[in-house]
Amino acid sequence: MKEKLYDKIKLEYGDKFSKEIIDGFSSRNVTLRVNTSKTNTDFIKAELTNLGINFREVSWYSDALIIDNVREDSIKKLSMYENGLIYLQSLSSMIPPLVLNPKEGESILDMAAAPGGKTTQMANLSNNNSLIMALEKNKIRSERLKYNIEKQGAKKVSVVVKDGRKLDEFFTFDKILLDAPCSGSGTLDLTDDSSFKVFSFELVNRSVKFQKELLESSVRHLKKGGEIVYSTCSILKEENEDILNYIVDKCNVEIVPIDMSLFTGVPLLPVTISGTMCVCPNELYEGFFVAKIRKY
Repeated sequence: MKEKLYDKIKLEYGDKFSKEIIDGFSSRNVTLRVNTSKTNTDFIKAELTNLGINFREVSWYSDALIIDNVREDSIKKLSMYENGLIYLQSLSSMIPPLVLNPKEGESILDMAAAPGGKTTQMANLSNNNSLIMALEKNKIRSERLKYNIEKQGAKKVSVVVKDGRKLDEFFTFDKILLDAPCSGSGTLDLTDDSSFKVFSFELVNRSVKFQKELLESSVRHLKKGGEIVYSTCSILKEENEDILNYIVDKCNVEIVPIDMSLFTGVPLLPVTISGTMCVCPNELYEGFFVAKIRKY
């Protein structure tokens, strides 16, 4: 399976970029997001310094920090984690909510919300004053979603246990985040063979069908002039650009170019649709695809 995936990556990206991708399939630094609903970044920096924990800032997001000298298990033992002042989240997964740019007073749908990292980030970005519906079809995962929302103090989020493809038609939203279930091809770890036990091309095919259906549902529930951010933790075009081409051909939507100047320093792979972004995996970033769509 590993070799077949490598062959596919080389076919899609060529020798130069495929080497970067394969080299990037490795263990990553711990990264976290400061929960500005409960605290501020300066306080967390001071606390980490007092604890002897080394951190780096992230140029494109002031509320994100890279931890250098401790692992995730150690962070989870800290009171700042237990009290919901920080949220362990990959840097790549912080990008979609920033691209969506939720504002106070807007109605927002998180189409596939669990475990809640992006949901609570959107609450932070809108100063806890956007109305967010967070969907999760799996009952057990929805409980984890509720737990994280409460722990992070996201006040205007309603959790609905529902398949996003079957949401009642009368719901409409200003903005929708669809971080679609995917093959996870951008998150594989060469040091952990179990990650390749989860990945399969059958999973890719199942994901593509699900992604198309979820995106079609997103368009139906989006107000005219509203925007969807579509993202996956995959680097395969079937789950990314091909999905966008499908929805643009089928629905009254257009691609809105992402302002790449907002994400200076993020390692990028080439894309076949201008204005979209595909993050190249490395020691700091997971492979991740992000695009913005507007309904007209």
